[in-house]
Amino acid sequence: MRFKASREKMLEELQLLQGVVEKRTTMPILANILIEARRNVVEMTGTDLEVGFRTKIEAEVEDEGALTISGKRIFDIVKLLPEEQTISFVEKNDLVMVIKCGKSQFKVLCMSKEDYPSVPEARFEKNITLPLEKFKEMIDRVFYAIAQEQRYYLNGALFIIRDKKIELVSTDGHRLAYTSEVIPELNYEGEIRVIIAKKTLAELRKLTDTHLDFDLDENNLFFRSGHRILISRLIETKFPNFEAVIPKNNPIILHLDREAFINAIRRVALLSTEKSRAIKLEIEKNSLRLFSSNPEIGEASDEIEVDHQGADINIGFNSQYLLDFLVSVESPKVRFELKDENSAALMTPEEVEGLHYLYVVMPMKF
Repeated sequence: MRFKASREKMLEELQLLQGVVEKRTTMPILANILIEARRNVVEMTGTDLEVGFRTKIEAEVEDEGALTISGKRIFDIVKLLPEEQTISFVEKNDLVMVIKCGKSQFKVLCMSKEDYPSVPEARFEKNITLPLEKFKEMIDRVFYAIAQEQRYYLNGALFIIRDKKIELVSTDGHRLAYTSEVIPELNYEGEIRVIIAKKTLAELRKLTDTHLDFDLDENNLFFRSGHRILISRLIETKFPNFEAVIPKNNPIILHLDREAFINAIRRVALLSTEKSRAIKLEIEKNSLRLFSSNPEIGEASDEIEVDHQGADINIGFNSQYLLDFLVSVESPKVRFELKDENSAALMTPEEVEGLHYLYVVMPMKF
């Protein structure tokens, strides 16, 4: 194999592959990426057996071929080479890749392509196309509420396609984030419900294009953005019934200035306990008092004005859970609905931001 490629084009794709390639693994081959050169195109593939990424660049291919090379090592080399240069890649007979650029030369030990795991091929026959930037915005609204634990169905977000609408839902058992968007041009008839792994969502956030093609088979999800394809193994389990968790008909309603609420929470949380991050909200007569205490440090309080409907109430929350929602919206006002001190609260942006967005958070004892 012998080819020449632009340093900038190579670096951009290798950067994306870093998020997929396994850094610590019992299978050394998974730390490698597969490089295939043919017909003036170089295709690069990385996988950790759960998530795969395939991309390609134009190149001057002199001899076709394929091998696997350390994903981190080739990225580090290309990154440190001079900008706006052409890099030469030559495979020697003993599975050594010689990388040259100007007077710089590297000889990197490689592994055979035969040892590399196969990555599923996508057909994209369902013709499902999503607006990429809008979908990335939806991911941002639910990403923080995805769990990292043994219950696999919580280690991703539920993705739903139905009635010309797409929905994303995430929960870690303590809070739930939901967002949806109507896509008038969506021509898929029927319903799709799948769980997209957190790592896959993280990689989708890095893609740059106008549209995202989506497809799936019995075992995998496929996403295509321009010349890049992301493959994710299906999480084969059932997501919790999120509709039943969303509280309705809450009698206590607050209309809050988002920035004032954020700043008050941040100040009071400074003296909350590090483990629970608990703060207490005391709501009465259009006033919201925030309070925290830590036996080893002291206590803090703050107060802001609110538009308050319903009974007075004292209730505790994890301050970080409140901030995660508040910093993810742009609406200057937020709506905060409560039933009682033991029931979940519902938070929504006061002003419509295009996306339908709501957040459910469980209270905590204070």
